[in-house]
Amino acid sequence: MGEVKGLDIKILLAWQEFRNGAGSCLVPFMMKMSFIGEMSTVLIFIAIIYWCVSKEYGRYFLMGWTGCRVVNGLLKVTACAYRPWIRDARIIPHTEAMETATGYSFPSGHSTNAGALYGGGAIRRELPGILRITLGLTAVLIAVSRNFLGVHTPQDIWIGLGAGVLVMWLTMKLLAWLEKHPEKDMLVMFLGIGFSAAVAAYAACKSYPVDYDEAGNILVDGAKMARDTYKGAGWCIGFMTGWILEKRYIGFSTDVPVVTRATRLVTGVMSYYAVSLIFTNLVKEWIPGPGGPLAACFIQTFYITFVFPWLIKRCENACVPA
Repeated sequence: MGEVKGLDIKILLAWQEFRNGAGSCLVPFMMKMSFIGEMSTVLIFIAIIYWCVSKEYGRYFLMGWTGCRVVNGLLKVTACAYRPWIRDARIIPHTEAMETATGYSFPSGHSTNAGALYGGGAIRRELPGILRITLGLTAVLIAVSRNFLGVHTPQDIWIGLGAGVLVMWLTMKLLAWLEKHPEKDMLVMFLGIGFSAAVAAYAACKSYPVDYDEAGNILVDGAKMARDTYKGAGWCIGFMTGWILEKRYIGFSTDVPVVTRATRLVTGVMSYYAVSLIFTNLVKEWIPGPGGPLAACFIQTFYITFVFPWLIKRCENACVPA
C-alpha cells in the first residue's frame, strides 16, 4: 500500500533497524517470549494449572482467557486493521514471527494472551510479590516482542495487553460475585455462550474492506482474517459448557498427592495434544466455513474442562482400594 508516515510506523522502523543491527542478539530471546504468548502455549499452561495445581485458579484463567479471546476477536473484525508490512512496504518482519501473525493486526492476540495469563496472575494480590512482578514483566516482554519482531504496531500491543488485564479483572470480580450467588452460574453460562455466538455471527455476516495491490490481487481476505474470531467463540462456548457440566456432575479436586498431580500432568498433556492435533484437524475438514474452527476450538476447552476431569475422576476412583 506504499509508505505511511504515522508515528507507529516510524517506531517499527526504528525497532527494525535495531533488530537488524545491534539488537540481532535479542532475536532468539524475543522469539521465545513471543512463543509463550501464543494461544496454544497459553492454553496448555492454563490446562495444567486447572488439572494439577489449583482448580480455582485454573477456572479463573480459563474463564478470563476465553473471554479475552472473544473480545480480541470482536475488536479485530471491527477495526479491520491491516498488518504493518501491508500498510508500509518498508516494514520487513522477522520471518519466523510471521508464521503466527494471523488475523487482522489490531489488537495483538499475543499481547491479549499475555494480559490474560501473566497479567491475570500479576493482579492477584494474594500471590507472592516477587511472582506478581515476574508475571507482570513477562506480560510486558511478550507484548514488546511483537513490536521488536515487526508484526504489530505499538497501539496493537498496548491495547491488547490492556484489554487482557481488564477482562481478567472483570473475571475476578465475576467469580467473587458467583461465590456469593452460586445459583447464578447458569445465567453466566448462557450469557457467555450467547455473547460468543453473537460475536461469531457478527464476524460471519459483516462486510470487510477490500483493497488490491498493483497486480490486482486482494491484499487481505476478510473471511480468512475472521477465523481467529470463530476460534475465540468456540473456546468460550466450550469452556462455559464444560465448566457447568463439571461442576454439576464431576467435582474433581486438585487437592491430591504429588504423584497424582504428576500423572495428571503427563496423561493430560499427551491426551490433549492427541485431541488437539489429530481430532480437531479432522473436524475442521468435516465442517466447512466458520463452523470448522469454532467446533474445533470448542472441543479443546470442553476436553480440558469436562472430558479429561471426567476421565481422571473415574480412573483415580478405580485405583482407590475398596
